Amino acid sequence: MKHAYVFPGQGAQFSGMGKELYDNNLQAREMFEQANSILGFRITDIMFSGSADELRQTRVTQPAVFLHSVILAKSLGITPDAVAGHSLGEFSALVAAGALSFEDGLRLVAKRAEAMQAACEANPGAMAAIIGLDDEVVERVCEEVNSQFSILNSQFSIEDQERDKIVNCQLSTVNSNVVVAANYNCPGQLVISGAVEAVQKACEKLKAAGARRALPLPVGGAFHSPLMEPARKELEQAIAEATFHTPICPVYQNVDAEPHTDPEEIKNNLIAQLTAPVRWTQIVRRMVADGVGEFTELGPGNVLQGLVRKADAEVAVESKATM
Repeated sequence: MKHAYVFPGQGAQFSGMGKELYDNNLQAREMFEQANSILGFRITDIMFSGSADELRQTRVTQPAVFLHSVILAKSLGITPDAVAGHSLGEFSALVAAGALSFEDGLRLVAKRAEAMQAACEANPGAMAAIIGLDDEVVERVCEEVNSQFSILNSQFSIEDQERDKIVNCQLSTVNSNVVVAANYNCPGQLVISGAVEAVQKACEKLKAAGARRALPLPVGGAFHSPLMEPARKELEQAIAEATFHTPICPVYQNVDAEPHTDPEEIKNNLIAQLTAPVRWTQIVRRMVADGVGEFTELGPGNVLQGLVRKADAEVAVESKATM
């Protein structure tokens, strides 16, 4: 029976995360201090005693969750048969599998966080968790909302050269009104993402379609949607320039839920990840089909433990969320 290690993404952070590791493990302390040096600020101060608001800043959250996950995995001396990570957690998984060095992984995560924060400020968006509907229903409603905005978009026309710039600006604004399926978390739970108005409209329609809940998430942007395209472009060059190695085990990636060991395929999928959905349900089911019967979540919190169980109730799953 194969054993997989899975790594959480943004949202799993909490004040005090990593302090026990820092205090009681020399290797962990050295890695945390190395991270402080690479980042140029003492992220450990925020991780260990920062406020919830400080930890919610994307530039802090993403490297903090990454550090907790990777350093915990390193301290346990894991040798996985397979790895996967939810969104940001994919970077942790790649480091744990040896596809990326700790240093390069941290630099990419820091770059990702900065690029996503900038994209959020340039293109404000929203996300919402849809509970109690089949994935196909959610996807169909998103398409319906997008079609409505496309019709609105088609009503704009260019009448003369002097109005080109104004019309192009209007078209750009309307085109940003998109909503897509972003996180396939588990059966009956799918997160949608996109422009604020489009997400609100989709939530209304999904409640009418029978969703038990359409819960807005406390995030500052539309992650894993077309609104993250500026961040994808910025991260693409950094990923292309980083050194990737053949991992010690298959890495099941968010974009296609398939196992990968080829460094070039891994890089391409990682670049596409920012604007593509996280196919977590599909990842868990593919891992099980490939012989994985035990899952261990490494990092802050235990959200993935619950999602894995909902995707397949027969597998063994545990969480090692050391403080």
